[in-house]
Amino acid sequence: MARKKEYKEEEVLEKAMNLFWHNSYESTSMQMLEKEMGINKFSIYSSFGSKHGLFIECLKCYKIKVNRVLQKFKNASEGVADIKQFFKDSIDIDGEEKKLKGCLLTNTYNEFSESEDLIIREQMISFMDNLKSLFILKLKMNLDKDEETVMKQANFLLLAKHGLAAAARVNSPEEIKDYIEMTFKNI
Repeated sequence: MARKKEYKEEEVLEKAMNLFWHNSYESTSMQMLEKEMGINKFSIYSSFGSKHGLFIECLKCYKIKVNRVLQKFKNASEGVADIKQFFKDSIDIDGEEKKLKGCLLTNTYNEFSESEDLIIREQMISFMDNLKSLFILKLKMNLDKDEETVMKQANFLLLAKHGLAAAARVNSPEEIKDYIEMTFKNI
């Protein structure tokens, strides 16, 4: 007879996500996960298969959190102003907890950039492609922009978003505000 789980999966996933977010995948040990999640290794393996399986579930959990901001961005209709607001909103969601700076997806993208982990690479490419598509959609609202300019600006904004997420880990709120303002100076 299978044992009943004595924990709520959503709660332990949130704790694990925060730990990965703060420390990175590689720097997070199973012992750290056990302590933070309040469950033993057997329960982690039983529920998630492995540390990697747990991490994939944490990325999915994070995407759900980020989806609120993405939906607001997607539904807005002010073009470049929407992108600028998205930049501001993404820092707010990422900074909900003071110890959690930056963006888990950007951190993961950077950590796994040289990895051959196809599952994580697929997750990151999918997210980045979706974000770039939204940038293109918003940039095209300005009918004065030609296709080449739209593509160049979308690429620039994707890289600027990575920079913003990295900067949010170490820079002051005033520096972040200035970064956002300067990013949109010529868009």
